[in-house]
Amino acid sequence: MNLSDKVLIVEGKTDKRRLEEVLVEPVQIICTFGTMGISKLDEIIEQLGDSQIFILSDADKEGRKIRKWFKKHLSESTHIYIDPKFGEVGRCPHDYLANLLFRHGFYVDTSLIMKGKFYREGNNFNGRYIREHTG
Repeated sequence: MNLSDKVLIVEGKTDKRRLEEVLVEPVQIICTFGTMGISKLDEIIEQLGDSQIFILSDADKEGRKIRKWFKKHLSESTHIYIDPKFGEVGRCPHDYLANLLFRHGFYVDTSLIMKGKFYREGNNFNGRYIREHTG
């Protein structure tokens, strides 16, 4: 799979910006802007193609509602859950998000994982996850 074949679906621009600060690979990030409906879902599905889809919504009522839509209508998507103590993806610490995305196969700035309190022993970087994506 090409790196650009990954799509992250988030709720808003703040979430998208936060993810872009952690990721070092080109990933299409689609915002739902906090609402979901049939026309919005159709619009998103048109953009997906054969991509691997990841849903990363906030840990609140609206986030659960959006996640439910995707579970029902896009069952092949992978759901990534944030710790409810952060509430919103855009409020998650960089090191937490880097570790979370790393565990789901994303190329992230590993310096964030190495320095952060959310680093897990046993993470094997194998030279695959590099600070700067070289293509």
